[in-house]
Amino acid sequence: MKEEFQFAIDRGGTFTDIWARCPGGKIEVMKLLSVDPQNYKDAPREGIRRILEQETGIKMSADKPIDTSYIDWIRMGTTVATNALLERKGEPMALAITKGFRDLLYIGNQARPQIFDLEISAPDQLYSEVIEVEERLVFKQDKCEINKSCDQVTGVTGEKLEIWEKVNTEKLREDLQKLLDKGIQSLAVVLLHSYTYAEHEKEVGRIALEMGFHQVSLSSEVMSMVRVVPRGYTACADAYLTPQIKKYVAGFASGFKDNIQNTSVLFMQSDGGLTPVNKFNGSRAILSGPAGGVVGYALTTYNQDTKQAVIGFDMGGTSTDVSRYAGQYEHVFETTTAGVTIQAPQLDINTVAAGGGSMLFFRAGMFVVGPESAGADPGPACYKKGGPLTITDANLCLGRLLPEYFPKIFGKNQKSPLDKAATDKAFKKLTREVNEFLSSQEGTAKQKMTTEEIAMGFIQVANEAMCRPIRALTQAKGYDTSKHVLACFGGAGGQHACAIARSLGMSKVFVHRYAGILSAYGMALADVVYEAQEPCAKVYNPDFFDYFDQHIAELQNKCREELMKQGFQREQIETQPFLHMRYDRTDCALMISPDNHPANQNSCRSGDFKSAFQERYQTEFGFTIPDRPILVDDIRVRGVGKALVREEKEVPVTSFPPVATLTANCYFDKDYRETKVYLLENLSFGHSVEGPAIIMNGNSTILVEPNCTASITKCGDIEIQVGSGTTQRVGPDLDAIQLSIFSHRFMSIAEQMGRVLQRTAISTNIKERLDFSCAMFGPDGGLVANAPHIPVHLGAMQETVQFQMRQRGKDFREGDVILANQPQAGGSHLPDLTVITPVFWPGESKPVFFVASRGHHADIGGITPGSMPPHSKCIQEEGAVFKSFKLVDQGIFQEEAVTQAFMEPGKYPGSSGTRNLSDNLSDLKAQVAANQKGITLIKELIEEYGLDVVIAYMAHIQDNAEIAVQEMLKEIGRRTRERTGTTQLSAEDYMDDGAKLCLTINIDEEKGTAVVDFTGSTCEVYGNCNAPRAVTLSALIYCLRCMVRHDVPLNQGCLKPVTAIIPKGSILDPSENAAVVGGNVLTSQRVVDVIFRAFQVCAASQGCMNNITFGDDAFGHYETVAGGAGAGPTWNGRSGVHSHMTNTRITDPEILERRYPVILKKFHLNPGTGGHGQHKGGDGIIREYLFRKDLTLSILTERRVFSPYGLNGGECGSKGVNLIYYKDGRVVFLGSKTSIKCHAGDVFYLQTPGGGGYGSEQELKTETRKRKQRSSEEGSKAKKGHSLVGRGSVFEYKKSQESA
Repeated sequence: MKEEFQFAIDRGGTFTDIWARCPGGKIEVMKLLSVDPQNYKDAPREGIRRILEQETGIKMSADKPIDTSYIDWIRMGTTVATNALLERKGEPMALAITKGFRDLLYIGNQARPQIFDLEISAPDQLYSEVIEVEERLVFKQDKCEINKSCDQVTGVTGEKLEIWEKVNTEKLREDLQKLLDKGIQSLAVVLLHSYTYAEHEKEVGRIALEMGFHQVSLSSEVMSMVRVVPRGYTACADAYLTPQIKKYVAGFASGFKDNIQNTSVLFMQSDGGLTPVNKFNGSRAILSGPAGGVVGYALTTYNQDTKQAVIGFDMGGTSTDVSRYAGQYEHVFETTTAGVTIQAPQLDINTVAAGGGSMLFFRAGMFVVGPESAGADPGPACYKKGGPLTITDANLCLGRLLPEYFPKIFGKNQKSPLDKAATDKAFKKLTREVNEFLSSQEGTAKQKMTTEEIAMGFIQVANEAMCRPIRALTQAKGYDTSKHVLACFGGAGGQHACAIARSLGMSKVFVHRYAGILSAYGMALADVVYEAQEPCAKVYNPDFFDYFDQHIAELQNKCREELMKQGFQREQIETQPFLHMRYDRTDCALMISPDNHPANQNSCRSGDFKSAFQERYQTEFGFTIPDRPILVDDIRVRGVGKALVREEKEVPVTSFPPVATLTANCYFDKDYRETKVYLLENLSFGHSVEGPAIIMNGNSTILVEPNCTASITKCGDIEIQVGSGTTQRVGPDLDAIQLSIFSHRFMSIAEQMGRVLQRTAISTNIKERLDFSCAMFGPDGGLVANAPHIPVHLGAMQETVQFQMRQRGKDFREGDVILANQPQAGGSHLPDLTVITPVFWPGESKPVFFVASRGHHADIGGITPGSMPPHSKCIQEEGAVFKSFKLVDQGIFQEEAVTQAFMEPGKYPGSSGTRNLSDNLSDLKAQVAANQKGITLIKELIEEYGLDVVIAYMAHIQDNAEIAVQEMLKEIGRRTRERTGTTQLSAEDYMDDGAKLCLTINIDEEKGTAVVDFTGSTCEVYGNCNAPRAVTLSALIYCLRCMVRHDVPLNQGCLKPVTAIIPKGSILDPSENAAVVGGNVLTSQRVVDVIFRAFQVCAASQGCMNNITFGDDAFGHYETVAGGAGAGPTWNGRSGVHSHMTNTRITDPEILERRYPVILKKFHLNPGTGGHGQHKGGDGIIREYLFRKDLTLSILTERRVFSPYGLNGGECGSKGVNLIYYKDGRVVFLGSKTSIKCHAGDVFYLQTPGGGGYGSEQELKTETRKRKQRSSEEGSKAKKGHSLVGRGSVFEYKKSQESA
């Protein structure tokens, strides 16, 4: 039998990597440019042709189809789908969605992507047209009091549904024809509740195909999981990308005889499994290329004997991919790429905006790396195209990159080598800037920095930036980072691997010999995968074990049948069952396999899923909830066809020492050192290379740092033992490099505190909504680092800590923990409980620093469930009050005393003690544990650097933020004087009850300071719109950060240049017993409006959070609803989005209707409600709730009387409206704040405010004339650097925190 060629190919965005096994076992590798139209049409086909021609000796024409008789199989990963998504170059498509929800995917979860960007930009929607389908399914609810005659059906989950409206096929056909007339032939169909009952979607799909649509993606078939928003995005991605993939595949196949029909062609999916070309679709292709790399390192680095877990570290030009493997692939089932949330199994690959092309900045005394990237064009400065300084340049400057080993493909003519002279010139310019700044600063080490020290500093800062997500990825799930192996691959990773491993405490780095093309090699090693999944809504208990076993068996059979169709024998097929499980009344579902938990008499026949779930829950979250029912949301089976046994070819053994090719000079620490350079191809098993050294593997540079030793394994791979390295002595004087590193370390500590809190908390608010902040404070109580950046928490905890220092004086003892929420004590509103721990150090009589965590508790008593009453008149009606409560006394948790305090509000007429004491206590213990984690980490930092250095850098970090704000104030002062002739600014605004907010700002443009004076604001109000002083300061620090416009440490330093005058007894600093719940959620928004109005930054956004609560004695639901954002000097306001002091996500419509007695009739934008102007304000939204039983509705809103202001000639946005449509036909206007009884059949109509416009409409004509020029300039700027948005579970966690 003739031996044939086997090809594994990774078609990346820049390069295409090819691994080929030739007849006889010879391995060939090749790297080509992915796009080179002058030389070939398709890079993978060209690579195959060149290797076949080279190995067979038979001339093969580049423009004739390739003879496939030489080819056994082709396996490929491609970025075609990812690139189409990023560049928005997919197939023109339309969305068909349930009537009333036309803008649902535009609104999404209503959170804005970047909380400090006033110009709220989100990627364009994939669909270009929307049609609304007249149809409606609702859940049958036993307690529903609306009597409606309709058909009933049973969904695949076993849930009963009612058909309130059948598909209007006549109207549907009219709308579909209009789409076809516009040339649209791809359609995504997204109907509510189709995940469980898909017949309506199937009916729409059938009609669309009959009428001539080429691609119809039904959300129920693409991914049948509950939650219509991510399912809808996934269906749109499928309709948008699958036609593009089909076109690419057809183009690729056309380069082979018979369109490659008789050859096995498999594509890599996002989940790390291969699939036949005819089953490769858009929604599962997003991570096609990177997935190959994960498979590659997982199967070559992970040791089945030691079972030591591996961190994959793939550093490329624009970004770094980080992932983890410990014997099983770690999947996520929902992640966001290019602004599109995809609901599909994907490997958990976390993308960080730090790569070889990450740009270098020196801002306000701090070294900053990225997130902007130089890209491929112009690329780094050394590419000879006028690009900026990057990490690649820093490595070149330090001698860690050797131009002679790089191809001559740079410069305008693409024939020049790397240009070290250009790099050196740019670094010398930056060196002058750095030294000029440092010489102007007091307290700075006066010795000038050398170019090498600056380049080395940027390398260290970049390394620390890449360490943070690795720590998060491991410690978030309860794993010790230092116990992992670092598997390094990709073009740039080898230069950083030793330093990163050392920083993380890892002792081993592994670099595979195919590290430069590991994604391609991973395709060769991967299994063929077919997955089957269906939704479920059962409790995991013996009553349903037979149900689970039956459905698992059906899905297993389906997987086996599909894989056998592809030629696998039954014995080659393995299946793995999963249940998607969560505790009742939580949203934190885990995909559970029963591996290592065999079946027993108390489990399914498929395995002991309950034990597996509890074990993993304990590992990830630190506890279980023994008496809580466990629900199953989905049943999934992963079928695997084992195709290829991995063959590792051994290299020769040697007893001779390795021979260096040359010796280079590389910079380490403070000096250059002789560094031997070796070629991997000249090294053999038994060779050992002491650092410092460089090993060249093709174009990849592997830096073996001092005190590290590289050994060649029997298969020719590189294993590096990482030594401790030399400890660099850091003094207390300001060092710009250490400033950046300490900034990352302090933020990392706050982030890790947050991870512990999230893992160990029990309530939905903290564990799943992530409504918490963790922070560390200096010895003076000043904020040093705060994570995450929840706007209303910014700076507020500092007030709490400093109040306790004033209140208690020296009465702090080791082992004490203080609890506070009282507004006079720095609280925001009562449900936000702050836990503060003072930290002591041997030899110090008072605390050397403090740590604190603030979490939102779902209920702490008061006159209404949820402790957010719309009509509270004093603080006692809002819940339990803690001013300076000793929660832990010398190590002993005061459970009895705190329980008594939680029940205290019950003594107040009409009020109740906490309604959920067990969750309160559990969450407080979690907050104490989070603080303890922070203490441990800071003590480690002190042991590493010394107490004096850590305290000094706490102050340096604050000083750096002060400098950034000073520079901003100087610029604003200068511009204000040019515009008005003065540096005094003023503004005022009114609350709906007539309360006035007054603001006067006096800027000293020479010093960069300002006095912000709220004198003239209304006195404390009889109601709950009083804003505690801490909330007012949070609004101020948020505004300052927005105006700085680049990332700065958010700490006490931001407020140092600002003197805030807030009159005591006013609405912005009320008395001790004033009600404040509305001040936190409403007045805070209006404070932001008045500050931005004074600074003339942008028009008003909706100025409200639209707080809506409904419920009865058995349940309660609280949500905030988006509106329009204000326009600015160069942008239109975004519609249907949260702004400023809130960024909360909204409950998915399917979850809302599944859990509560309510039907969402409408949820869409309200066109025309944004203010007109040169730049238009964003539109508000309309949201209609139909209540299915009697309950209480509470609303707490603003901007129902006074419109959101326009600015500089722009018109005001529309006011909000709250109406109740009673079932008897009456319509009643509800005003801004009320609580009413509603009955089954009543409809609550919510219209949220629009954003104000900016500039007069007359200026539109001038703007239009200038638009081409501005677009050209912006395009030019874009070429100089683009920011990469992260991806993966760590990124999703950060986004979730910022939208809490």
